[in-house]
Amino acid sequence: MIKHIELCRDYDVLTNIWTASVMATHDFISENDIEFYRQKIPHDYMPNIELYAVRNSNGELCAFIGLNKDIIEMLFVHPDDMGKGYGSLLLQFAKESKGIRKVDVNEQNHPAVRFYMRHGFSIIGRDAFDGEGKPYPILHLGL
Repeated sequence: MIKHIELCRDYDVLTNIWTASVMATHDFISENDIEFYRQKIPHDYMPNIELYAVRNSNGELCAFIGLNKDIIEMLFVHPDDMGKGYGSLLLQFAKESKGIRKVDVNEQNHPAVRFYMRHGFSIIGRDAFDGEGKPYPILHLGL
């Protein structure tokens, strides 16, 4: 399956993975807000975090994780590669190799909340708005 997690700065490809993933999983976010975030992702967010990615069996980048100090800022898997263990591998890497113990997740993204809970996280806090002040509640999870 996956043999290598690589440091990655290909913002265009990672933004495409983000967009496809969000379109498939974030039905609670308006199209206008998805476009708002899509513009910010490669310019405001990605340059400020460590990005690691994995490739699928075709050698294409298919999933990535963004880390900032002690927290997972983002973890996205292309919809064509969901359910194949890429997200779990990246999460395990963050926990074991980087000592990450926290993650924030959209409360309305129920599959993501369940994913993190299955991996030992629990809710330690909640904000009614996301970091941009938009009405998408954020759950703070910790190990």
